[in-house]
Amino acid sequence: MTTAVAQPTAHFLRNALVLGLLTALGPFAIDMYLPSLPVIGASLGVDADMALRSLTAYFLTFALGQMVFGPLSDLMGRKPPLYAGIALFLVASIGCALARDIHTLIILRAIEGVGGATGMVIARAIVRDLHSGNEEVRLLSLLMLVFSVSPVLAPLAGSLIIEFSSWRGVFWLITLLAAMGLLLTFFLVPETRPRAARAGSSHWSVLMACKRLVSDGSFMSLSFIGALAVSGFFVFLANSSFVFTGHYGLTPRLYSLVFGVNAAAFFAGMQLSGRLAQRYGLRRVVRLALAAYAAVLVLLTGLVAAGIDQLALVVGLLFLAYSFIGLMLPGASVLAMAEHGDIAGTASSLMNTLQLVTGTLIMGISGHFATGAPLPMVAGIAACAVLAMLLAQVTLRGNAGHEPEVPGGAPHGL
Repeated sequence: MTTAVAQPTAHFLRNALVLGLLTALGPFAIDMYLPSLPVIGASLGVDADMALRSLTAYFLTFALGQMVFGPLSDLMGRKPPLYAGIALFLVASIGCALARDIHTLIILRAIEGVGGATGMVIARAIVRDLHSGNEEVRLLSLLMLVFSVSPVLAPLAGSLIIEFSSWRGVFWLITLLAAMGLLLTFFLVPETRPRAARAGSSHWSVLMACKRLVSDGSFMSLSFIGALAVSGFFVFLANSSFVFTGHYGLTPRLYSLVFGVNAAAFFAGMQLSGRLAQRYGLRRVVRLALAAYAAVLVLLTGLVAAGIDQLALVVGLLFLAYSFIGLMLPGASVLAMAEHGDIAGTASSLMNTLQLVTGTLIMGISGHFATGAPLPMVAGIAACAVLAMLLAQVTLRGNAGHEPEVPGGAPHGL
């Protein structure tokens, strides 16, 4: 009896670690890369704007690539596209490490972004294959715990690699992580979408699945709730280096630590998400978390606008605000996909693409208002939070009885 109980628990934790690494591969190639941008510009003899294009190229293909690999995983099963995407990511990372000019680097970063999208979208579909309801929230929360290590440690790791090696060392480490991902996929990830489940799948069925998702007002609203909430972090991503190193005078390494502290807030919130959802319901947790997220950021914006401009205040309130994003994201994702388990790969890819494209657009818009001072940054984040909160109040004010239920019996294990 003891063995029977322990085994699902061990599988559950293993799922979180393996799928968390696969999910983190693509974002890791963003977060570790941030401190190297000025060094790359100097090394390849280009200005900051040109160096930044290599990041933009990655973001765009990382978003759009999810619309390729998600549907493919519904058509072919989860593992073949996972192998292909990680292999593409690995080869492109090697190419980036060897690139001798900025144009080659931009092209290879675009290719790397396509492959980097694979782990994130397919890992979420695998979670949906294995679980539903609160168990799905719990696994997503653990998965995102592993995923949260990326923005906490990656910028610091990148700055250390650059200090003791060069910016090319960043890509060699990314290559090593991709190789680990391939090995873990081969040995520890089974096929969770068997041939019988995809018997009726075709390219036409994928198009019909996309039409079904776009026509589902609940799915689209919940996807955009997540997109607007996460866009607040994209605004932080685009502006924080200028604010913290320019306005507050932090060194690049101290900036990496501040960035990691704020990113760690996701980790803190996600660990409470499953337990709170089980006790209070997914809808209520998402609504209240977003209301708190918006309230904290409106308060921060008001304080900064009033001239109370202190580093500890900004970092502390941003940490609190981002913990509420971590609290709501798993629940919003589960609610969005609750009625689409049969097309989980396509649903996951469309959701991620909508979130990333929205975040990239808002990040670009915020750049036009950036002055290097904290007020435009926190005001932009607050605007995203208020919009997400308002949309959630409209979308989730209905009956909580429509929430996904926890299935009986033990969950599947990898």
